[in-house]
Amino acid sequence: MMISKATNLLFAAAALTVAAALPARADQAPATTATQFLKLPGGQIAYDDTGGAGPIVICVPGLGDMRQQYRFLAPRLVAAGFRVVTMDLPGHGESSVDWRDYSAAIVGADIVAMIRHLGASKAFIIGNSMAGGSAVWAAAEIPDNVAGIVMIDPFTRVIPTSSALLAFLKVAMLRPWGPSFWSMHYGSLYKSAPPADLDSYRAALVANLKQPGRIEATKALIFASQAPCEARIPEVHAPVLVVMGTRDSDFDDPAKEADWVATHLHGKKLMVDGAGHYPHVEYPDIVAGAVVGFMKEAQNQDGEARRN
Repeated sequence: MMISKATNLLFAAAALTVAAALPARADQAPATTATQFLKLPGGQIAYDDTGGAGPIVICVPGLGDMRQQYRFLAPRLVAAGFRVVTMDLPGHGESSVDWRDYSAAIVGADIVAMIRHLGASKAFIIGNSMAGGSAVWAAAEIPDNVAGIVMIDPFTRVIPTSSALLAFLKVAMLRPWGPSFWSMHYGSLYKSAPPADLDSYRAALVANLKQPGRIEATKALIFASQAPCEARIPEVHAPVLVVMGTRDSDFDDPAKEADWVATHLHGKKLMVDGAGHYPHVEYPDIVAGAVVGFMKEAQNQDGEARRN
C-alpha cells in the first residue's frame, strides 16, 4: 500500500502542530555531560546520556559523522520529556578504532548492546543514513525492547552503485586528502537551510577524521553491504517513521525511496520540503514535531495494547 500525498500532508501538519507546542528555547543544548563509554568485545562506543526518567531515545548518526549531529534535535526531545542517548559509530567521534568489522549490521548490534546496557525495557531508535538500516537490524533482533524507530534519510537496502563511482571513492577517501574530500561532500548535503555553525562543525569533523583509523572506518562503512539489514525488514513489527528531505542528492528520487521504505516497514512518511540528507539539522522544529508526535502515539498504542 503506497502512502498518499494527502496522508503525508496531514502528517506534516500534525508535526507542525506538535512543534509549536514544544517548550520555548528548545534549541538550546542540554547541559554538557562527560562522555561515557560502552565497552564491548571489539572496542568501546562513546555516548552521551541526558539522564532523566523519560522514555529512552537512542540517536545514531550516519557514517562519517559524530554524535553531535543531533545537537539540535536532542534538546527538543529532552524538552518534550524524553531521555536522549546519542552514540558514536565504531571508529567515529570518540569511539575506539581498529574494530574487526564495520557494517550497518554491526552498528545494529551495538544499538542492541546499548539498550541492554541502559537496562531499557523499551527504547526508541533514531538512525540517520546508514544507521537507518542499523535501526532495522536492532528492531528485528530485540522486538520486545524497541518501542519504535525513526529513520532519517535512511539506507535500508542494497542500491546499485556504478563501478566508476566506487573506484572514485576508493581513491577519494585515502589519506591525506580523504578528510577534506569528505568535508566537501558533507557540506553539499545541506540544501536550503544549513545551520549557522556548519563551517565550525565541518572543521571539527575534519579534525576528527584526521585521527588514526577514523577516515578508514568511514571508508569501510561506505563499502559495507546493507544486505544483512535489508534481509531483516520483514521481521520488524515496531512502529516506523521515515523522514526524508525532498532534495537529498544521495537518492535519485528521495520521495520514491521514502515510499519504498515506509511501505515495506508499514510505517509513516514525512517529506521535509527543501531539505537535503540532514533534515533534522536544517529544519529541527519540523522534524522534532514529527518525531515527538510519532513517539507519543506509539506509546499510547502500546499502552492500549497492554490494557487489552
